[in-house]
Amino acid sequence: MKRLRLAVLLLGLIVLYPFHGQAQEKKTYTLAVIPQMPVSEVFERWTPFVKKLSQELNVEFKILPYNAISQFETDVFAGVPDFAYMNSLLALKAKGKSGYVPLIRDNNDLIGILVAKKGGTVTSVQDLQGKAIAFPAPNAFAASLYMRALLTEKEKVRFTPDYVKTHNNVYRNVVLDKAAAGGGVKQTLMKEAEDVKSQLTIIYETPPSASHPLSAHSRVPASFRNKVTDAILKLANDKSNKKMFEKITIPDPVKADFDRDYVPIKKIEAMLEKYMEKE
Repeated sequence: MKRLRLAVLLLGLIVLYPFHGQAQEKKTYTLAVIPQMPVSEVFERWTPFVKKLSQELNVEFKILPYNAISQFETDVFAGVPDFAYMNSLLALKAKGKSGYVPLIRDNNDLIGILVAKKGGTVTSVQDLQGKAIAFPAPNAFAASLYMRALLTEKEKVRFTPDYVKTHNNVYRNVVLDKAAAGGGVKQTLMKEAEDVKSQLTIIYETPPSASHPLSAHSRVPASFRNKVTDAILKLANDKSNKKMFEKITIPDPVKADFDRDYVPIKKIEAMLEKYMEKE
């Protein structure tokens, strides 16, 4: 009788153990977000999206914080994060250097902007000769790198760049008259507080390019990359998630295609390389 009870107990443990193990284990992936804004705001904007995506796929996504674009770029080139939301030029470079594959991007193109204080003395780029212009970081694609190249080579403007880390800081420097103008992108300006946004006017724009992609490192299995893409598009189809996607600057996500969306940037890569700086 004792042997029978022992056999039943052992059988029960064998049956229950796999289920217990599965309940305890959940695959974790890291997600890095290019720091266009303070870390606290990145977490505030991206956490709801990360939680819903985690629930949809029954995994855990962990946001990696970055204070500077330079450190973000270093980690992307080293292949540190499993997933990364990066700018268009970085997407082009990271594909070859560290194997990141673009999954989704916003359907709206990325456009760099130069803003000045509304009602001020700066109404065109020629008013910026010899002035200080605020930029988030030297190698921020549309907001700084592309903009500085165009101002220098096409518009022949001589200026002093002032790097202030985030788009938020750029806009506030202009409002507070600490810079004659500032470089950003339309998407981040639209997200600004109304009391800041209402004091700014756009005086110059870059040509459009494909928007920032959410990319996955090639070590992430292709089958799971496809699941992530499908899950994001599924969440986007739910109208209740509209504000959530607007907050992460991907209001209308679509599948990204590296050759179609990012290879064309090669046409301006040589020009941009001349203005890249070590941060």
